[in-house]
Amino acid sequence: MRFGMVAGEASGDLLAGLLLGGLRARWPELRMQGIGGPKMAAHGFDAWWPYEKLAVHGYAEALRHYREILGIRKQLAARLLADKPDAFIGVDAPDFNLGLEEKLKTAGVKTIHFVSPSIWAWRGGRVNKIGRSTDHVLCLFPFEPAIYARHGVPASYVGHPLADAIPLEVPRAAARERLKLPGDAQVVALLPGSRRSEIDYIAPLLLQAAALLHRQRPQLRFVLPVAPGLRERLQPLLADCAAPVQVLDGRSHDALAACDVTLIASGTATLEAALFKRPMVITYRMHGLSWALMKRMRYQPWVGLPNILCEDFVVPELIQDDATPQALANAALAWLDDAPRSASLAARFTELHHLLKRDTARCATDAIAKVLQA
Repeated sequence: MRFGMVAGEASGDLLAGLLLGGLRARWPELRMQGIGGPKMAAHGFDAWWPYEKLAVHGYAEALRHYREILGIRKQLAARLLADKPDAFIGVDAPDFNLGLEEKLKTAGVKTIHFVSPSIWAWRGGRVNKIGRSTDHVLCLFPFEPAIYARHGVPASYVGHPLADAIPLEVPRAAARERLKLPGDAQVVALLPGSRRSEIDYIAPLLLQAAALLHRQRPQLRFVLPVAPGLRERLQPLLADCAAPVQVLDGRSHDALAACDVTLIASGTATLEAALFKRPMVITYRMHGLSWALMKRMRYQPWVGLPNILCEDFVVPELIQDDATPQALANAALAWLDDAPRSASLAARFTELHHLLKRDTARCATDAIAKVLQA
């Protein structure tokens, strides 16, 4: 058995790595090839290209890398079509994967898309392209299969693999011990994202907010997990930062388990923070042109996954022009100074954790097996 697979960024590599455990348990001799990262490699995945090649965000950034990314997709398609796999699994990255999946499906390869694009939040018209491109969609959230059913697209709710991987009871003390943080310190986790553009646009904002927080409360501790390959890009920003920041190579789960509040870029990491039951301030900045285009296409008032899933502003969102260092610092202090509010949020996030915990690797593997048998 051989599968092609593509994950286009750090969050996709994480989700794919969790899925690959279930696939390997079902098919021990399975070979998996394509585009991925270290989490996938740990399960024997053969990465023909690293996911960093695809990790851009926003229209303006994508245009700068368009020719290179298009070239990679053409080469990958040719390689897969020359020796067809038993199935292809596109992990998120819909702008890259759906076109590739459509070409493979037309050639007779079974195609599965793992992680539904956010058609309920923006660009809902993509559902028609998804139907043309995939034989089955594996959905992480319980409300998604009904949307696909209305359009005749086969889909299954498989739960979220992070809900299986992250413990219901947060190992705060153990995480602090691993990071050598005092048990009684107040800790702020800074998570700027895992894309190069996010380091450029969001990391300076978070570090400036950390400097303001440090000025007001010098006893605060700061941790910043950095994705593989991005530490060098971050280093000049750290050199200019007035706050003492402990930089971690990866280890975002340790940072979230250890912290009291996190300043965090919108994306999968916000769901991780929710599963760790942590107060957060969600933020995002991108190129102005990208923001102008995306703002017009959104359907919901929320940007962050925790708010979308709770259908409420349970945590603050400071996006684009609202994302200033002072606003972020003020919102972080509001969490640190309100223990009852933080406890209420933790209870709500515990309910969300139970909803999403479904043994995703097994559920997804069962669905993939049915697609192969069809």
